Amino acid sequence: MGTSSILCLENGKVFNGLCFGYDGESIGEIVFNTSMTGYQEILTDPSYHSQIVLMTYPHIGNYGINSHDDESKECFVKGFIVREFCPYPSNFISEMTLEEYLIKNKVVGIFNIDTRELTRIVRKEGAQRCIISSKEKDIDRLKEKIKMSPLMKGSDLTLKATCKEIYKIGNKKNRKNVFVYDFGCKRNILNILNQELDVNLIVGPCDTDVNIIKEFNPDGILLSNGPGDPSAATYAIKNVKTLLGYKPIFGICLGHQILSLALGMETFKLKFGHRGANHPVMNLEDRKVEITSHNHGFAVINSEVDGVKITHINLNDDTVEGVESKVNKCFSVQYHPEGSPGPHDSRKYFKKFVKMI
Repeated sequence: MGTSSILCLENGKVFNGLCFGYDGESIGEIVFNTSMTGYQEILTDPSYHSQIVLMTYPHIGNYGINSHDDESKECFVKGFIVREFCPYPSNFISEMTLEEYLIKNKVVGIFNIDTRELTRIVRKEGAQRCIISSKEKDIDRLKEKIKMSPLMKGSDLTLKATCKEIYKIGNKKNRKNVFVYDFGCKRNILNILNQELDVNLIVGPCDTDVNIIKEFNPDGILLSNGPGDPSAATYAIKNVKTLLGYKPIFGICLGHQILSLALGMETFKLKFGHRGANHPVMNLEDRKVEITSHNHGFAVINSEVDGVKITHINLNDDTVEGVESKVNKCFSVQYHPEGSPGPHDSRKYFKKFVKMI
């Protein structure tokens, strides 16, 4: 900790800071998250695959890391940028410091950066590729490495974030069974369905064949969150299109985008995405506003498609936050109803899904 480190952006801007976490080099797409807490959930969220996360809240790490709050079995963030991190956390369930966790998972971090200036650059110029390095000091060499790295647009990352084989959670008799397409599913989505709503789950890889799903004969299908460009996951769009009308479908985040594409809509890349726990979303059916948790860099284009109704709108930028097709027995939301910034503003959609099945 404390050795010099460099953050270089695709636009050529360079920030000098100090290294914490894993001592090395990492390349990814820089994005910012406005949450004040929840850094452990952010680090373990599969939707951050191939991204370097900038925390806008200045003080990170003060409650440490524990073994209960992970959203997956892995740490998916490629790099971590903070203004100031706390090396001595105070929390009765803390098991290690943030830096110890980053070292354990080989995540490169940089601190003592002007995160306000950096956030303004991303807001103005958009999410872009960047590199963090405590090894290479040649700026021209760092810029060349950035140019050689893949763009997020057009990248299908679901195969890298999904489970490897089908597994089951719960096997109670006289309970509904849901097949979960794992595009990079967060653990709390599964916990709510299984532990709170008593649903048996069959979780399968993102490219699970439709015929295999039909052999299980589930009562419903859930399309999970996940990373990457939804339009690049062509196999997933094709499978969901085949499943339309078969059983009720509920899509979350990337699952919402894939469902929308299967219904005939289109997606586009947002300038800097939505990532935080304070996004206001209006439900157009009851005109109520929900405070929601977000993590996505792509969105559905607002357009008219036969049989599809837009149900939710983001009040910050009017982007589509939810769709529904009653004829196809499906609906979706762009945000994370398993997140709790409201704290329970959006939990009702899990209950709606279970009621449908």
